[in-house]
Amino acid sequence: MLSSMLGQRIVFFDGGMGTQLQAAGLQPGEMPEAWNLTHAETVRAVHQRYLAAGADVVTTNTFGANRARLGDALPEIVAAAVRLAREAVQAAGHGLVALDIGPTGMLLEPMGELAFEDAASLFREVAQLGAAAGADLILIETMADPGEMKAAVLGAKEGASLPVFATMTADIDGRLLTGGTVETMAVMLDGMGVTALGLNCGLGGKQMLPLLERIRRVTDKPLMVQANAGLPEIVDGKTVFPDGPDAFAAHAEALAHAGAWILGGCCGTTPEHIRALHARCGELAPAPIPEATGGWISSGTMAVNWREAPIIVGERINPTGKKALKEALRAGDEDYLLREALLQQENGAHALDVNVGLPGLDEPSWMARAVRAVQRVSTLPLQIDSADPAALEAGLRAAVGKPLVNSVSGKRETLDAVLPLVRKYGGCIVGLLLDERGIPETVEGRMAVARRIVDACEQHGIPRRDILLDALTMTVSTGADNARVTLETIRRIKAELGVGTMLGVSNVSFGLPVRPQLTAAFLTAALTAGLDAAIANPLSAEAMDAYACGLALCGKDPGCRGYIARFSARDDQTRGSSVALTLDTAVYQGLEKDAARLADGLLQGGAAPLVVVEEHMLPALARVGGDYERGALFLPQLVMAAQAAQAAFAVLEQAMAASGEAREQAGRLAIATVEGDVHDIGKNIVRVLLSSYGFEVMDLGRNVSPEAILAAVCEHDLPLVGLSALMTTTVPAMERTIALLRREAPACRIMVGGAVLTEALARRIGADAYASDAMAAVRCAQALVRALP
Repeated sequence: MLSSMLGQRIVFFDGGMGTQLQAAGLQPGEMPEAWNLTHAETVRAVHQRYLAAGADVVTTNTFGANRARLGDALPEIVAAAVRLAREAVQAAGHGLVALDIGPTGMLLEPMGELAFEDAASLFREVAQLGAAAGADLILIETMADPGEMKAAVLGAKEGASLPVFATMTADIDGRLLTGGTVETMAVMLDGMGVTALGLNCGLGGKQMLPLLERIRRVTDKPLMVQANAGLPEIVDGKTVFPDGPDAFAAHAEALAHAGAWILGGCCGTTPEHIRALHARCGELAPAPIPEATGGWISSGTMAVNWREAPIIVGERINPTGKKALKEALRAGDEDYLLREALLQQENGAHALDVNVGLPGLDEPSWMARAVRAVQRVSTLPLQIDSADPAALEAGLRAAVGKPLVNSVSGKRETLDAVLPLVRKYGGCIVGLLLDERGIPETVEGRMAVARRIVDACEQHGIPRRDILLDALTMTVSTGADNARVTLETIRRIKAELGVGTMLGVSNVSFGLPVRPQLTAAFLTAALTAGLDAAIANPLSAEAMDAYACGLALCGKDPGCRGYIARFSARDDQTRGSSVALTLDTAVYQGLEKDAARLADGLLQGGAAPLVVVEEHMLPALARVGGDYERGALFLPQLVMAAQAAQAAFAVLEQAMAASGEAREQAGRLAIATVEGDVHDIGKNIVRVLLSSYGFEVMDLGRNVSPEAILAAVCEHDLPLVGLSALMTTTVPAMERTIALLRREAPACRIMVGGAVLTEALARRIGADAYASDAMAAVRCAQALVRALP
């Protein structure tokens, strides 16, 4: 039924559940999911009203349902939720039931304490329970972290064989909580093969329109939008939404014209909103989906398109021919990998190859470990590189985003083992043009293997836009025709198959003198022949010069701006070289072990602890904060830098204690998520940053009553409090907390933040300062402390 509707007409989901239950008496801090057992008639009636208003799909009352939150009551609650929705559908005579899965409210490692596999397990169990109870599809919604979204989609797919719809929540600029963008999330979801993807919550339909247009650029999946009824406001102590049914429906119509095939409502929407939505958009024909250009890969924070311009895949995290890397892997030295990743990123790589294949090494375990380590510090997409399918799967499971997958070949055994993994986890496949008989010597022989790989990919549901073929680079020292065959194969692939091309370019010069020059010349030739991705050493000035020249020659550098930027005012002596690691750099790059080691080294060299703080730590943190605010760093890198700073401070504070010195404290404060709100993500990030900037932070936890917050302020004589709310329904609790503090502890200053807050709303509820993100919270805290009497 669902497949017959998609693309034929607009599909309508229901609207808000939480606000409907609140209107029926749900109290702050009370779990809405428990009402499936205690107020079954009320929950069923909400579903019935939405179906009567024109909804095609009703969503179960299970947004926060997982074992970490509900414990042993989870199975009964999920079964009851699906049953109530199904009963409403049966009574209405139409409709489908979507199992609702929301975020855990916890932050995943390394920024938080929830392991990826633990998150996937939580989501898998809910999917299993919902499918067993009779749900028709799964809706994963309100996700702001690509890592948690990936865990949820995998959990849903592993726990059930139902269609999966996935929607994300972003700010008005399209930025996700953990630093990515709507594009990075959409690229990942597209690769993972969800049925539909899009946006929900956080914004009204008007604000979502430009974000939907950005998402459409990177995917040809059906798009879904469940907007709020405008941006929330506080009126007479209550959260209200400004968009009435007609205004909401008008904004939704614009979304439909922009490409949304599935429409519904989120916070503040009611059955009346859905009725108006259905009346206005029910006769609209779904907008045609533009043909996807493809070529997208992504990390958790960055999307890259190799079809728009050829990319460099950094080759240095691959032990072949690299003695130092082999020693690091055998010694378990992750920091070596981190340094190599950062050096390649700084020198112009667009993606990073990760290969840990060594005899005697547990490659699957090490692959997952290496992928997680590299993406802690680097924003670049990855290439998971192994001849072992088990290692490929370990890397694919650990990678956040849509990686390159290197590789398959024309060998049937390899195709059968690897292509299902790419289909499950998402990625752009790299196909090597060899088969059971080896590497064909002729262009025709390689093209025959190329066609076999492309056909096999399409049979597994991997489209041509996600395929790159490696025409294979053979050294010219063993065959005068080797380079010509490779270059001609690239041209034929581009002309006849319409897929991408990739090469590891350095093999061409093997066994010859002055290798960098020959490799660079070959790279330029390959780019002009149509190469889309080169596995190369970005620390090689010759290779990166050749890349800049090649882009200019093949018309992929408009106005030759990249060429001019590379060669104007250049310093050949420093380009591509690695600079000695300093404490400042270790903190900035988030290298925790190096930061501690270098801080100790400065102390051993005679530096006073406070001098190290003043001359190294504080400038490094200032640079981190400034680059984050400029958009040059993202939240994962910000948190890793904060943790590296904490590791260094731990060493310095131990030395201060021994010498009788004391680091000046930046200030003291308590932070809490307000009553009724169980989300800890934003608050936990703020805690880490404030601590690294010298604040003594008392974390009161989540779902904290106004009285408990006041008690902590009075007991510890705290001059500052930070309050967080991620749910629109808990903003009134924040306002009550502020009012209580104003009355009983008037000297205490209050800063607020959270996804649902705006500066105007913060002022309206009486806060002293509003923090739009974690770094802004540090700035607010510093300013408020400076202003204290």
